[in-house]
Amino acid sequence: MSAETLRIGPHSFRSRLIVGTGKYRSFREMEQALEASGAEMVTVAVRRVNLDRTKESLLDFVDPKKYVLLPNTAGCYTKEDALRVARLGRAAGLSNLVKLEVIGDEVTLMPDTLALLEATKELVKEGFIVMPYTNDDPVMAKRLEDAGAACVMPLAAPIGSGQGILNPLNIRLILEKVKVPVIVDAGVGTASDAAVAMELGADGVLMNTAIAGADDAVKMAEAMKLAVRAGRLAFEAGRIEKRLHANASSPKTGAVTAVAIE
Repeated sequence: MSAETLRIGPHSFRSRLIVGTGKYRSFREMEQALEASGAEMVTVAVRRVNLDRTKESLLDFVDPKKYVLLPNTAGCYTKEDALRVARLGRAAGLSNLVKLEVIGDEVTLMPDTLALLEATKELVKEGFIVMPYTNDDPVMAKRLEDAGAACVMPLAAPIGSGQGILNPLNIRLILEKVKVPVIVDAGVGTASDAAVAMELGADGVLMNTAIAGADDAVKMAEAMKLAVRAGRLAFEAGRIEKRLHANASSPKTGAVTAVAIE
């Protein structure tokens, strides 16, 4: 696989930014933000989208020739509900991809990882390409990989909180633990948060609220596109070592000395 390519199941993406389709002020704004983001994969909440194509739906504003649809099970609080919604999305012709969410708490919206793991196992058996949204626990990330998940999607912070990556060490540990792609999901607030995620070595970032909730969603979408690219480039380039003291950029030894010519 090319270092420039993100691969999820049979799909390859040049963009490492995945964006959502919820919370925009209008479908037109959503359409413009998706374009500005440069994303090639977009999430669609199966429970919140009108699947009756005889009526206006956000699906009318997402070109399937341009974007890979990623149905998600947002709003599901049990394994059984998440399984039902995932199957509904596939039956409606959206995709056999699924961003699997099983929420365990109504206040924090933190995932129920035990139910998530069991749902992952069942959906993998049914031929789904499962992308599970989980907490930032390296042990659970490994179990999800072993269950057949196509990637793992640890949260940066609670959904919609905009707090950025609260536990960068945990993200690093997950990256060491699993071989499948790691997509940082939930909690990103601004472009610098996306850049940090990528600088840590994440394979991609998924976001919705940070773009849709911005004063200018289209500008923020472009900012996120640039931040993800910059963070990935910085990771690939390799940052300098952090030092306690200064290190002169023009050392006295080992450098060419300028000579004045009269």
